[in-house]
Amino acid sequence: MKKYVLAIDQGTTSTRAIVFDRDQKVIKVAQKEIQNFFPHPGWVEQDANEIWLSTLAVMAQIFDGGQIKPEEIISIGITNQRETTVVWDKNTGIPVYHAIVWQSRQTADIVNDLKQKGLEPFFKEKTGLVLDPYFSASKIRWILDHVEGAQENENLLFGTIDTFLLWKFTCGEVHATDVTNASRTLLFNIHTLNWDEELLKVFNIPRRMLPEIKDTSGIFGNIDPRHFFNQTCPIAALVGDQQAALFGESCFKKGDVKNTYGTGGFILVNTGEEEIISRFGLLSTVAWKIKDEVKYALEGSIFVSGSLIQWLRDEMKFFTSAADSEELAASVEDSHGVVVVPAFTGLGAPYWNDSCKGAIFGLTRGTSREHIIRACIEAMAYQSKDLIRIMEEELGEKIDSIKVDGGASVNKLLVQFQSDILEIPVIKPELAETTALGAARLAGMAVDFYHYEDFADEEMTVYEPKMAHEEVEEKYARWLKAIDATILF
Repeated sequence: MKKYVLAIDQGTTSTRAIVFDRDQKVIKVAQKEIQNFFPHPGWVEQDANEIWLSTLAVMAQIFDGGQIKPEEIISIGITNQRETTVVWDKNTGIPVYHAIVWQSRQTADIVNDLKQKGLEPFFKEKTGLVLDPYFSASKIRWILDHVEGAQENENLLFGTIDTFLLWKFTCGEVHATDVTNASRTLLFNIHTLNWDEELLKVFNIPRRMLPEIKDTSGIFGNIDPRHFFNQTCPIAALVGDQQAALFGESCFKKGDVKNTYGTGGFILVNTGEEEIISRFGLLSTVAWKIKDEVKYALEGSIFVSGSLIQWLRDEMKFFTSAADSEELAASVEDSHGVVVVPAFTGLGAPYWNDSCKGAIFGLTRGTSREHIIRACIEAMAYQSKDLIRIMEEELGEKIDSIKVDGGASVNKLLVQFQSDILEIPVIKPELAETTALGAARLAGMAVDFYHYEDFADEEMTVYEPKMAHEEVEEKYARWLKAIDATILF
């Protein structure tokens, strides 16, 4: 009987299920979009029950038609949008409030109060993170503050999406997470690799709400047969989506860098066994833990990346399919001096300004929609350059290439411009499903289906820089000027 690994990739805009064979080839993919709610400016929420149902739906699609059977799945890996926060009642399984999405800025007042108390260095030293609404702790605090009786309710549990899905899959038997997701909460000590009582005290979050922390690769529990067509299977990996992409891109060595163009943009550099506390606004995070192997990473987070193209499609109505953006942008020679700063929910690393708004500069009577589309694509690359420069400062060495993945990496114009503006090669794996592949690899390793030596000889496309250095300097200076103006506005 053939054996496969199933990866559940639960993202900000959709839930996906991807089946990989022994050779790490994609056998089948299923996808279902999920809804985001924007009840107030800067707020982003989701229905956690819809996320759960979408997960069941994509699994049903995978097995529909009988090409793949549940009993052929040897293990399941879950990768997820990370900081998104769910609080639910363990007796009913029902969330007490919408899931608060990682992008949401509704907890800014809670975070600003802690900053005014001078607590940011305290948090940074323990967690490797900055104080920002991005992370889970302030979201938990907000829910406890806004749901009547929540603080005193001993039946409430917290989880990021991985934890919620694991709890549902095991019918409430397992309440756990892994180190990668725990390291994104502002409650996890990256030095001890456990929840930190002092951090919990600052946020006044009851310890009883938190899941058990486990290795990234290992048996978390078995899926209940009621959710797996009368079969069972080990859930053998939980991993945050960006760490999954790092593993899927084979960034196993210190200094290896990957850039994911998803809803947001995320650049991670493997720092090996060293947890570097950033001097310049980057985040220190756990890359993965596999038995005794613990790897760390420095991360730069861009709040708006691929979602900028969605904005052009859905709100601006510039095109009907995101795929059209490349052709339209390529129809003009350059952005005609237009610069777009997509600070729709503030700016992430290295600026960490949650109060500024998006802006467009350089408009003239001759500006066309094609110029604006091109400027949006270029903005994704400029934001990445901001982070690569800082990473080089932190590491004390030049980064000589990066790997890219994510939905927008299919845009050849973007990837070439990224190489041009960084002035280094950009490497794109032929397999687009790197986040799911990372989860599949980790789940397969837990059951001896995969081993490190299996993760070699990947097919790649390399983009080499073609732009003159003087032009790079001119374009990037214009971007930095636009950033300064956006922050000042």
